[in-house]
Amino acid sequence: MSIPRLRGVLAPAVTPFRSDLSPDRDRFVRHARWLLAHGCAGLACFGTNSEANSLSAGEREELLNALVEGGIPAAALMPGTGCCALSDSVRLTAHAVAAGCGGVLMLPPFYYKGVTDEGLFRNFAEVIERVGDSRLRLYLYHIPPVANVPISIPLLERLIRRYPGIVAGIKDSSGDWNNTQAVLDAFRGDSFDVFAGSEVFLLANIRHGGVGCISATANINPGPIRHLFVNWQSAEADALQASLSATRAVVQKYPMIAALKAVIAHYGNDPEWATVRPPLVELTPAQSDALAGALDQLGFKMPELQSGAAAG
Repeated sequence: MSIPRLRGVLAPAVTPFRSDLSPDRDRFVRHARWLLAHGCAGLACFGTNSEANSLSAGEREELLNALVEGGIPAAALMPGTGCCALSDSVRLTAHAVAAGCGGVLMLPPFYYKGVTDEGLFRNFAEVIERVGDSRLRLYLYHIPPVANVPISIPLLERLIRRYPGIVAGIKDSSGDWNNTQAVLDAFRGDSFDVFAGSEVFLLANIRHGGVGCISATANINPGPIRHLFVNWQSAEADALQASLSATRAVVQKYPMIAALKAVIAHYGNDPEWATVRPPLVELTPAQSDALAGALDQLGFKMPELQSGAAAG
């Protein structure tokens, strides 16, 4: 029996750390439960805002196991499995497929710059071939502002043609709506799902045939983002989009990962949630207060957080 395709609002779930910088399994599971209970259709754990590249392959496997053992449906998970080392990408992808995950989100190998589409094709093809499992659903992760390694439309065409059904979609975090629209236009009707990388583009993405968004701020604002996803054809859709964009604008004035954790720490009354792994640093107390104050002015809420995700 095939797993239904992921669509809607997905959060790249932030990873909590204890004061000794070890991953906090219990907080991670509680946050995942809160996200799914308050609007997320799935979790793109170990994405950029999960501090994935500050986690070892073993830590990612342990945390994914913790989610599944904690009652999070594996079909709702799209863990990030793209690494610089081919063997790590294969290991993490195979582990996710074996766990029954709904898909994997795969960065290109991002250390070497100026690589060719041929090299990227070989990388993704090698992962698919070595995993060797028809249950695999691979979503490419296009984030050139961070990775500096873009995923081109010709590369996508080649991968889809070679691995139909396995190469299932893309998260476009280019921040360039023209690129997202070009991908949507190129693969309309090809069973290739396009997620916007920010809720700022959610309405435009759905109107052009996209399936949702995988967004950092879904970690803290999942309910209103889902409300737009469900009501995108309503008369209030543009106003809902404007409200989401306003909230996003407040948060992204600060370093995003530290800001998300500061918000969860504040509204969950759980200061340890603010901890990030070096080389990242936490927001200063003044920054955290200013961020919370600006969100309060927007009427921002994180319902039931103190009794759910953030409770120690």
